[in-house]
Amino acid sequence: MTVCYAPCPVVFDLDGTLIDSAPDIHAAVNAVLREVDVPPLTLDQVRGFIGGGVEVLWHRIIVATHLPETEQRPLMAAFMARYSRSTALTRLYPGVLEALGVLADRGHPLGLCTNKPMQPTRAVLAHFGIEDLFGTIIAGDSLPERKPHPAPLRAALAALGAEPDAPKGIFVGDSEIDAETAEAVPVPLMLFTQGYRKTPVEQLPHFAAFDHFDALPALVEQAVTQ
Repeated sequence: MTVCYAPCPVVFDLDGTLIDSAPDIHAAVNAVLREVDVPPLTLDQVRGFIGGGVEVLWHRIIVATHLPETEQRPLMAAFMARYSRSTALTRLYPGVLEALGVLADRGHPLGLCTNKPMQPTRAVLAHFGIEDLFGTIIAGDSLPERKPHPAPLRAALAALGAEPDAPKGIFVGDSEIDAETAEAVPVPLMLFTQGYRKTPVEQLPHFAAFDHFDALPALVEQAVTQ
């Protein structure tokens, strides 16, 4: 059964998929916690909190640090003031630039669907010089809903030319949230295994899994032509 006819839209998650942003997020989180005399969190702790957007991130931090829930909003605001343009510690995963270039050269419309707010999303894309590769960007504050609700991914696919009511396309992500989102639309998921996922690969619904972006263009073509 053909997943999508060429040129097939390919939409990407951002954090944990195209970029490892956990070190920048970790640094900004701990800078804010220092201001309220809370001991720092480890990088692994913060990495485990990433994926649901800034509000979910800080809800998890509040629980982990036993801070009052009333502190969440001001701490989020202090975090965003630091993080909105933080790019120094963020890295593209190996092979990302090459894979995006191959897919673009083959005519695939490319999009981004992330729970990260738009301002830091655009800042990191500009930092790496890849913003122009994406025909649409749906961020965590673009719509009332965020992933795993299907609306953001459906909006991204529709902006790339897919039918709004029955979109065809491919989603590339790394996490449980991305797997749930793809299943809700539904579209096939290409699961990047080196991101922030905590669940075993075999327990997440996906079309194919890959551990290096060198493999992605061939997997996309397989999905389009099978």
